[in-house]
Amino acid sequence: MLHSETACIQALDALSDKDFSDPFHSDLFLLIQAIFTQGIKPTMVELLKEGMKLGFIKSVQEVEKIKQASEHYIDDENIGYWTGKVKEASKGRAMQTLLKKYAYELNKGSADIPDLIRNASGEIFSLAMDIENERFMTGKELGEYGQELIEKRVERYRQAQEDAKFPGELPLEGVPTGLPTLDKLSLGYKPGDLILLGAQTGHGKTAFALQTSKSVCIDGRKPLFYLNTEMSKDQIVTRWGAILSNQLAQQLRTGSLTNAQLTETKQAYKQLINSNFITHKLPSPTPARVDILTRKAKMQFNIEMMILDYVGRMQKLQKGMEEWQVLEQIVKSMKELAQNQEIAVMVLAQLNDDDSLQGAKRMRNECDMVLKLLSVEDDVAKKKVEAKIQKAHEDFNYVLFVDKARDFGTGRYIPLVFDKERQQIREAQEIGTYVSRPTGKAGWGDA
Repeated sequence: MLHSETACIQALDALSDKDFSDPFHSDLFLLIQAIFTQGIKPTMVELLKEGMKLGFIKSVQEVEKIKQASEHYIDDENIGYWTGKVKEASKGRAMQTLLKKYAYELNKGSADIPDLIRNASGEIFSLAMDIENERFMTGKELGEYGQELIEKRVERYRQAQEDAKFPGELPLEGVPTGLPTLDKLSLGYKPGDLILLGAQTGHGKTAFALQTSKSVCIDGRKPLFYLNTEMSKDQIVTRWGAILSNQLAQQLRTGSLTNAQLTETKQAYKQLINSNFITHKLPSPTPARVDILTRKAKMQFNIEMMILDYVGRMQKLQKGMEEWQVLEQIVKSMKELAQNQEIAVMVLAQLNDDDSLQGAKRMRNECDMVLKLLSVEDDVAKKKVEAKIQKAHEDFNYVLFVDKARDFGTGRYIPLVFDKERQQIREAQEIGTYVSRPTGKAGWGDA
């Protein structure tokens, strides 16, 4: 754990201080955990400094004991094996304790043998299956939880009505999506949700993801982890600059700003400085690496959402797998990550030329929401959308198509205005209602 961030994440996830027989090693594990969760790499120097400050390390012998342990370096790929060995040893000791306990009960001579066997078999099975912390939930517990949940939601709704700018505004259950209509339908991206956003190459996947990040981190003040597989640091801050400052992205790239624009842009960046945006560049991600980094971000920053930009950069889990198989396995691993870490996860994917998603049927099963960002810049495409949404909006050039949603109706279109020069995406404003004219021809009427 002193040599590798990967080892820290895997060990902290798989083990606890109770898995160590030596009290000193148990305390050492807790000390490393405390240092790591503060965002500090637990090196030997940091360990000794914190240990002495807390009074944990008191003698030269203890320092030597730590140094001796730290000399045993283990490659990252073997961490799982050795944490497994520690866990096995811990279970072995737990098994010994169980056997001693039931041997004592038998020796007393007054035990109910069938009852004793039943209890012993239950505890041994639980230990063998590693389910000592898992339990069934009864109807009573579920019903009581339902009562509490509904009461909290009603209280939250009423409080939101008092605080809301607009009557009928609904409180969110998750982080904001950045789109009022999608917020109203979904009540936000919720913990455990897996959201798949698809778009064709060059049609706004990253812009949408960063706009979502702004809604979550800046507007909503919630911590978000953005796992970037393609952009350099210069590219990502330039996009942020355009979104926040309202300046043209090309001007920010070339530096052709007036003094006034420069001042406005630097001021705009303060929103990012004061935000809860966390990012990391990972050009060749694997599901395991994404899992480890997300766990670290959850541990250190208590993130409420992770965005993976984008899934096409993921490495194959096994050689010879077809692309749809790769995507299916990756999406499954992302769903598990969302549920295990209790965060919302958005995965960006590329659409084919016909706006379809390769392996879509299999991937859809794992997702709570499938969104498609589609261009409707030509009149024919726009009229088709207008006929479906039955409401007039300001001039829009994109739509967000809700292809799947577990909690609300699918097949919905949300008109968007995508300002590509400023990398800004917002929901188009409704300006009228759809009416049937006396001639029988449909048209737009005044709102």
